Parts: sequence; structure tokens; C-alpha cells
Amino acid sequence: MKRGGYSLVAMAILTSFPVMAEPDGEQQSRAISATPIELVRTLQALQDQIAMGSTNAHLAQRTLLARIDESLTSLDATVWQEPHNVRSTVVFVLSGGRPDILRKIQNTGGLATLDEVLVKGALAYVEGREDDARQLLEGIDVHTLPPVLAGQIALVQSALVVRNDPARSVALLDFARLQLPGTLVEEAALRREIFVVSQMGDTKKFDALSRQYLRRFRHSIYSGNFRQRFASALTRLEFAKDHERFRRLVSMLDELEPSVSLELYLMIARAAIEQGQTGAAVLAADKAGELSGKDSVSNARARLYRAAAIVVSKEGFEPGLAELRRIDKQILPPRDVELLDSALAMASFIRSGPAGAPSPVPPPKPVASVEPPEKINLPTPAISRAQSALERVDRLFQKDSR
Repeated sequence: MKRGGYSLVAMAILTSFPVMAEPDGEQQSRAISATPIELVRTLQALQDQIAMGSTNAHLAQRTLLARIDESLTSLDATVWQEPHNVRSTVVFVLSGGRPDILRKIQNTGGLATLDEVLVKGALAYVEGREDDARQLLEGIDVHTLPPVLAGQIALVQSALVVRNDPARSVALLDFARLQLPGTLVEEAALRREIFVVSQMGDTKKFDALSRQYLRRFRHSIYSGNFRQRFASALTRLEFAKDHERFRRLVSMLDELEPSVSLELYLMIARAAIEQGQTGAAVLAADKAGELSGKDSVSNARARLYRAAAIVVSKEGFEPGLAELRRIDKQILPPRDVELLDSALAMASFIRSGPAGAPSPVPPPKPVASVEPPEKINLPTPAISRAQSALERVDRLFQKDSR
């Protein structure tokens, strides 16, 4: 159900958007009705569809962001005397809108103390001035803010404190999720919290939150970021050393579509090889092999990961090497071709070693250790700002996970 490349939901939002032309008569009343609160609600309705996996909504976001930016910029300065208008615009900018409108609001003067801090803090944050943003926003009590603003500010605060106070970061992410259930803010908060608790070693909460994300947001436009880091976090937690933890992982992935489970097992196996967790790589590769069916590419990848894991052991050297030689590199993705070549080179080195027999050594390292998060290739300023609004926080969390 599409029209002109947009979903019906996206089209309904865009076609109902108030016309912000030179106001007179009926157009003037329509323009006046388009308050910052209404404009931001329109954006949030679209972004919630993005959290559910709508690529059409993601495409429509470009047009909507541009229209809202134009509308806010055209509003009279008196509008910014109302705190709720200022705060709605802060939410808009933190959701991917242009920051210029915050400078305009700041220049009008006469803002209440809290609103001035919010405007300056949000501006510092979107401009990448992390220290300034922390100084301005860290002291705000999000419990005193209205839910939409509270969720956005808590999301930002959690990123600003995660390195020094991960427990507070988790509490802020919990709060953000509760304020805006079913929204893109909840999706982002849940996705990030999973990796903070994995760094803290809280396996119980990691399992519970991961299961929740996979059930509710696995189709999100940003789920590619989740899947890569989920696989890495699992191997860091050394799930293969705990039979019960592996059983829970299998139970979790069994709830998903087979194609999604297959992709995750392959990612986990690959991440395990990169982190030297050969036991985990074998377990995940075996599960991927079971699910691959007639998918020759996935089957070859599963065989590759298993063979690359066992070839570095004395018992697995010969069968691992034989399997590596049987794999058709023509059907492998480029980064797996690099892994195959690396594994074969490692096997050759082991065989020609002075002892004349293999001994345990670290697994081969691929050239590219982490695949970049999935992105939709939309090289437009509006889309870049909207995606950056979420990815900016991701980068702050990723600094802490290195």
C-alpha cells in the first residue's frame, strides 16, 4: 500500500501538514494552528513508524523535517515567550532538526532559566561540544519535565554520563523508555541500554532487554546497529562457557523468523572468531548451518566460521583445513573471502612450523574486525541530520565500549 514511494501513513501525515505560506485569511488561521507542539507531534508520529521498520517513513522524514524547519523559522518572535513552544523546539532539534532555530530562540532573549539552559545545552550537544553539553544538561532533573521532553533529555544525559557513571546511565535509559513507550526514543534507549549492561556484566538484564528488543524492534531501521553489537556483546560475555546461557540464547532466537535467527548466529560466530572465542564460534556456526537449508551462501559462511575456529587446535587442524579448502570463495562476501585467505595462511604457517605439528594459537584476524552499522544510502542533509541525531548518542556509548 504505497503511493509515490511513501506508505499511506507517511502520505497522510505529509498531506495533512499545514500550509505555511504568506498568511492571510483562511491560510493565516491554518498557519497559526501549526504550533511547535503540533509540528513535533507530526514528526514523532512518523519516527515511530521508523522504529517499526518502515523505510517509507524514513524516506518521508526528509520532506517533513524540511517543512517543520521552515514553519518554525517563520514563526513570530512572540511565540518563543511560551515555554512549551521552546521546549517542543528543543525536542525537534534533538530529533534531527536544524539547530539554527535554537540560535534564533536564544537571540530573542527573555527565556526562563530552565528554557535557556535547555536551548544552550541542546545546541552544544548537536554541535558536538560534549563537555559544554554535560555541564549544561547533567544537572536537569528529568522527572520535573513533561514526558516527551523528559525522554529526549534523559536519552542525551545517559550518553553524557555513561563513561563515568554507567549505573546512572542505565537508570536514565530505563526512565526514557518508560516515558515514551513504543516510540523511536524507546527503541534507541533500549538498544543502548543493552550494551551498557553488557559492559557492566549484568547478564540477567542483558538477556531480558535483548529478548524485549528482538521481539518488539527487530525490524527497526536502526536494528543493524543492534545486531552487530549484540553479537559482539554475547561473545564478550563468553556465553559458550555457560551451557545454561547458551540454552537461553537459543530459546531467545528460536522466537524469531528463521532468516533473522540465521543472520544473528552468523554474526555471533564471526564476532566470536574475531574475539578469540573459538568454542562460541563453533556453537553459533553449527546453529547457523542447521538453519541455512538451501541457502548456499549462508551455509558456506557457517562452514567457514566453524573451520576457522577449529583449524587452530591440534584436534581440529586436519578437518578444519580440509573444510577450508572445500569452500567456494566465489560465493562468499568480500570480508569473508579475507577471512578464508587469512585462515588458510594461518594453517599453512602452522603446518610448516618447526614442531611439524599444529599447536593452539590465536584464531586468524580478518582485515575488517567490525562491520559498520546498516544505513540507508540517502545522502541528503535532512536525512543525515535525522540519522545523526540518534547515531550521535550511539557514538558516545561506543567510546565507552572500546
